[in-house]
Amino acid sequence: MKFLNIVCKILLIIGGLNWGLMGIANFDVIAAIFGAGTMLTHGIYGLIGLSAVYKLYCACCSKGGSSSCCR
Repeated sequence: MKFLNIVCKILLIIGGLNWGLMGIANFDVIAAIFGAGTMLTHGIYGLIGLSAVYKLYCACCSKGGSSSCCR
């Protein structure tokens, strides 16, 4: 589970920086690197979204007590 948490954190940082650049400079780093509208780009966006859902789940289940679901 620790490896999954590290991967999710990295993906969320990448996604957050990408959205920040989109808001500030209207520049999509992921699309610039992998091509706009490609399956790989959509896959990366999907992984970032799944990482957010996973980390949200971890935050909710750890809030209830001593759950070790996402440590």
